[in-house]
Amino acid sequence: MNVTDREYALALDRNDPLAHFKAQFVITDPEMCYLDGNSLGRMPIATVAAINNFLTHEWGAELVTGWGHWIDEAQPTGDLLGAAALGAGPGQVLICDTTSVNFYQLCLAAIHARPGRKTIITDTANFPTDRYILDGIAKQFGLKLVLINNEDPSIATHERITTEVLAPYLNEDVALVTLEVIQYRSGARTDIKSITEQVRAIGGLVVWDASHAVGAIEMDLDASGADLCVGCTYKFGNSGPGAPAWLYVNKRVQKELQVPIQGWFAQEAQFEMGPVFEKASGMRGFQIATPPIMGMRSVKTAFTMIKDAGIGQIAKKAAVGTTLMIDLFDAWLAPLGMELHTPRDPNQRGGHVSLVHPDAAQICVALRKISNVIPDYRAPNSIRLAISPLPTSYVEVWDGFDRLRDLVASGRYKEIHEGGSRVT
Repeated sequence: MNVTDREYALALDRNDPLAHFKAQFVITDPEMCYLDGNSLGRMPIATVAAINNFLTHEWGAELVTGWGHWIDEAQPTGDLLGAAALGAGPGQVLICDTTSVNFYQLCLAAIHARPGRKTIITDTANFPTDRYILDGIAKQFGLKLVLINNEDPSIATHERITTEVLAPYLNEDVALVTLEVIQYRSGARTDIKSITEQVRAIGGLVVWDASHAVGAIEMDLDASGADLCVGCTYKFGNSGPGAPAWLYVNKRVQKELQVPIQGWFAQEAQFEMGPVFEKASGMRGFQIATPPIMGMRSVKTAFTMIKDAGIGQIAKKAAVGTTLMIDLFDAWLAPLGMELHTPRDPNQRGGHVSLVHPDAAQICVALRKISNVIPDYRAPNSIRLAISPLPTSYVEVWDGFDRLRDLVASGRYKEIHEGGSRVT
């Protein structure tokens, strides 16, 4: 059966061990092809019940006495996320704050753990927040920020950082290297184990940003030897807009790291309200302040689903789904002048693909307004399309690419000029 036959996708759905999860999500328009789960995942139906139950039976009924069991919820919820999606054992993951705050905290902790070293390394294609935060840290502490120009195809293919790409930049002055597990724009995957070992060999630390990876691929942080990692929960994690983020600190480095914001939740004898900060042992030593309980209930609901599905099965579906996208690209979109900006090897990519076209921004708006397909656009010329393995069917992917083909081939996208939102 040919991939361009819709029956091909329907057959994949019939044999999909995760197909039944789609019915567990809120889907108000069954005709919509939602291919933007790499930006915001769909809402699990169970989340509605979980939040309502908290409002009516806990906050409403218990009031302040509820803190007796809410206060340490960031840690068991972190353990759940670690077991479900990160390959992380207990006592190493905390649900707290935002990805940006956690990134700042762990980067500065890593830098201060390597006194005398003045160099930070990242890449030009890294997510803007990470680059901006590193720039601020470098200016504040008089450090040297080195940017690998992986947007240059002569340096890196599809922005992918390998040990060969990184090697020329490493020396004994490097305190910190920080990279994305999945490049936010191209979808290329960085190998955690080899890069971590390479940086450890020169005495530096690596902070990984797994925001575009968590819930889509297997990361095996413990087995890969990762030291530090951060990420969000609202993309492939399906935990809701602005849901709390997470941070991972391997047990072997917890004692040597001190985050710069010394909040009272990290105080060993928290409720003695003492005059001197004394860091709590374990992961609580990395917490700043009051945990967002409602947000964590969304995380708990969504990552319980991920644990039930199995991250191995989820990763397999992401690989098959992105392969379907690339096969349809070859058949339908390459002849129309689009280019693929994502590795073809499924072991070198995540749950989304990036298609390049000079009119990418206009096409993305037209897909939403004309074709009832939800992608997203990333400057300067990328259309990102994702399969979120639990709520997305293969036929949804097939239909979305079919509509994209028709939109570009007909030129109808040129009828649309304004997106009406600064969000792309």
